[in-house]
Amino acid sequence: MTDHSGKSGLAKRTDKHSASLLSLGLTLALALLLSACASAPTPPAPVEDRTEVEREIREPAEDDSEGVQVFPLQNPAVKTLLAQAGEAETSGNYDEASVLLERALRIQPHDPELLQQMAEVQVRKRDYQQALNFAVRSYDAGPRVGEICARNWRTIGLAREHLGDADGAREAESRVGQCMNTRPQRY
Repeated sequence: MTDHSGKSGLAKRTDKHSASLLSLGLTLALALLLSACASAPTPPAPVEDRTEVEREIREPAEDDSEGVQVFPLQNPAVKTLLAQAGEAETSGNYDEASVLLERALRIQPHDPELLQQMAEVQVRKRDYQQALNFAVRSYDAGPRVGEICARNWRTIGLAREHLGDADGAREAESRVGQCMNTRPQRY
């Protein structure tokens, strides 16, 4: 049986079914597009947040670094990866810096300088739990004096502060002074 448009009843149902499937497909496509937007990477941190690592961790440690310094020997490949990670971090590409540091840590997994650098990158990424974990690992594997030690404790304090542990942050800040071992004045 056909109507005045020349289509049978079966053809009409098929057209309605196709339109329904097209509508469903468009709805799914829109839902996927919206979910992709929701999971888009976060924009770079504002400039004042990017300098938190320098202002709170690196600069004070450098200022206090006139005493004894202990740095581990590094494999040339690790030095190259560390330099590349530093460049990535400077340009604001913290994910790339993390990947490069992970590669370096596969070569030298207990290098306190690499672990501390990773902790600082995690601070920049606002992953304070990971920053705390890497800084503690760096302290455990590293020297108990010098710049790396001071950066460890400053990072631990900053991470604890952001994680809501005010007492732990104060304790970490008090430990920074123990890292500075300067020669006696009379020599």
